[in-house]
Amino acid sequence: MSATGTPLYSAELIQEGGAYKLVVTDRLRHTVQTTYVSGRAVEQLPAFLSRLDSLHLRGLRRR
Repeated sequence: MSATGTPLYSAELIQEGGAYKLVVTDRLRHTVQTTYVSGRAVEQLPAFLSRLDSLHLRGLRRR
């Protein structure tokens, strides 16, 4: 996958032992937010991303 334009945010999902940590960087404000997420949320992430992609492809973006 190739990205063009200006990156606004970047995210990393890090596994620490049995826990998952989400790290989101705001590239415009140069800030970082970190939160722990459940294993269930991690399991659902591919379905969530697929749903977002499907909405975008069908032109159902909301403003």
